[in-house]
Amino acid sequence: MSKADVKKVVLAYSGGLDTSIIVKWLQDEYQCEVVTFTADVGQGEEVEPVRAKAEAAGIKEIYIEDLTEEFVRDYVFPMFRANAIYEGEYLLGTSIARPLIAKRLIEIANETGADAISHGATGKGNDQVRFELGAYALRPDIRIIAPWREWDLNSREKLLAYAEDHGISIEMKREGKKSPYSMDANLLHISYEGYDLEDPWTEPGNEMWRWSVSPEEAPDQATTIEIGFEQGDPVSIDGERLSPASLLLKLNQLGGANGIGRADIVENRYVGMKSRGCYETPGGTILLKAHRAMESLTLDREAAHMKDELMPRYAKLIYNGYWFAPEREMLQAAIDKTQSVVNGVVRVKLYKGNVSVVGRKSDTNSLFDESIATFEDDAGAYNQQDAEGFIKLNALRLRVAASKED
Repeated sequence: MSKADVKKVVLAYSGGLDTSIIVKWLQDEYQCEVVTFTADVGQGEEVEPVRAKAEAAGIKEIYIEDLTEEFVRDYVFPMFRANAIYEGEYLLGTSIARPLIAKRLIEIANETGADAISHGATGKGNDQVRFELGAYALRPDIRIIAPWREWDLNSREKLLAYAEDHGISIEMKREGKKSPYSMDANLLHISYEGYDLEDPWTEPGNEMWRWSVSPEEAPDQATTIEIGFEQGDPVSIDGERLSPASLLLKLNQLGGANGIGRADIVENRYVGMKSRGCYETPGGTILLKAHRAMESLTLDREAAHMKDELMPRYAKLIYNGYWFAPEREMLQAAIDKTQSVVNGVVRVKLYKGNVSVVGRKSDTNSLFDESIATFEDDAGAYNQQDAEGFIKLNALRLRVAASKED
């Protein structure tokens, strides 16, 4: 498909510098109609003002949608059923939002009769892969336009010059001062990259963080909460049932107030380079700890261990953009099968950056049998003499091998 074949394109549009320029660039380079799509996934900023910017750029079809509940319910919670964490530290906050945005881009393209979709992800990052793998999985014939891989506007100075030359307004109202970092936010996390973080030895300043106080400045009194689970998903805090988005928002607030969820990571990007980023995931950090505690009480040992073995593969699939791939769906089905018994309540204490599990119970699915586990008289519930044969059978191969070494 040549440029002339593209009559209409749906752009993932934030109204910031890059996508404001992309609108004009698409109109000029492809001589096409542009549809803008702005997703509210809980980034904490008012998204409606982008409508005026899009209108000023001559856009006729403007989509601005609140996807927060769908995001948490259908993407974040399924991921947390797997206890997914990439390279031991990253809770996949940016990664998990991309398939939802890709899905809506394709749906809007189908609704509007668009020939192509476009995004502002750079050619150095993971997001280009995530957007495009998701889009191709849902519509194999879609044309994808990635301006960063086509134009020569490869610096902020060139972008600003282009904006000035074409009369593009790049100022938008934001609460507080503008951050020097490249940031991505949604209801699960905020990421920070660039600026002084490009030196992995440089400690981020405390003023960078937006959602959390530093652990040193957190209250001296612990906050104790109880999180209720049903089939692996959190449904309540301190007995109050909340929608998925409302529950995660409240956990973010509680965690942030107690200095929880900061991470400073050097990660391996899918495109091959190492990248240093900082992340704030207060609610997700609490949720991961609580969910594992609920599973510890209710999951069979071998099912739990197999889940742990599968988790790194599952996390890698999400990080690399394979949410809609059959292998991720296969793993999800296996993971979800285990969650039918993950029901109950976990009590956690939040204190100066730490999440401590201090209680867990399940009235319906607990596998903890006090009569067997007790250190007191178990009234014959467990015959300790049975352990001798069990140990000898498991030691047999070790004893045979050791005897041959003599």
